[in-house]
Amino acid sequence: MHNQPRVRRSELATPASSEKMCEKASTSGADLVFLDLEDACAPAMKESARSIAVGALTGCDWGHTVRAVRINGIDTPWCHGDIIEVVTGARDSLDVLIVPKARSARDVWWVDVLLTQLETQLRLSKRIGLEVLIEEAEGLANAAEIARSSDRLEAVIFGAGDLSASLRARVDGNFDPVGDYPGDFWHFARVQVLAAARGAGIDAIDAPYPAYQDPEGYRRAALRASLLGFDGKWAIHPSQIAIAHDVFSPTEQEIAEARASIATYRASEADGVGAIGQDGKLVDAAHMRLAANVLHKAALAEAASGES
Repeated sequence: MHNQPRVRRSELATPASSEKMCEKASTSGADLVFLDLEDACAPAMKESARSIAVGALTGCDWGHTVRAVRINGIDTPWCHGDIIEVVTGARDSLDVLIVPKARSARDVWWVDVLLTQLETQLRLSKRIGLEVLIEEAEGLANAAEIARSSDRLEAVIFGAGDLSASLRARVDGNFDPVGDYPGDFWHFARVQVLAAARGAGIDAIDAPYPAYQDPEGYRRAALRASLLGFDGKWAIHPSQIAIAHDVFSPTEQEIAEARASIATYRASEADGVGAIGQDGKLVDAAHMRLAANVLHKAALAEAASGES
């Protein structure tokens, strides 16, 4: 069984090696914060960063922010120790582990089994969820299989940075193509990750936007991802959080239209009619699914804003 749905409009990346930044992240208001033991930590700092992460998870008041840690990849010498030390230290103060560079379902299974052993040994009161990054060519090819690999899995994340390197793409520091390219450079990869997530009944999170001094660029990228159906986007700077919350929450107008469509459809359904006209447009069962999506996202967003 998957855990209860969580709101994931924003996922804030924070270097686990910085006590100060971990503390600051706890009051950022992000839906999820992950303390990063992977790319944000230099090799010399990776082991000492574990105890900093544990200290922040257990010592700070996180309110209703989901508390996560990104471990090092399973092909590194740090992964095993990351899981054991962080879970043993944080216990019930950890909600989610993020697994980078998943290449196959087997990668996720390995983390799942180790977590099960730890939870049993430590007698933890709740299960720890998982999110995985699709950011390798092999992982993109296996995205659907990875998304279904564990009932702990709550979200898949599109990782444009490492995927650029894995595909040998010619991109700039913001993962945009360095030359003229027709259409959206990452469209295929995004849809593949999104379809894998939806096929497995889990969330889909969009890639980071490194140019944190370009809020309009972030908003544009977030909007495009949200139009496709993504649930949220990474934030690499606290200033990106409010934009993500705005973009990935349905507007008042969308909510009103969804409710009106459902009410009209239900009324006609009672009269034995399966498709109706509303404001000059056909409304049928497919529209009910779209309306339900809007109201589901609205309920999650409302719960988050009411709690923060």
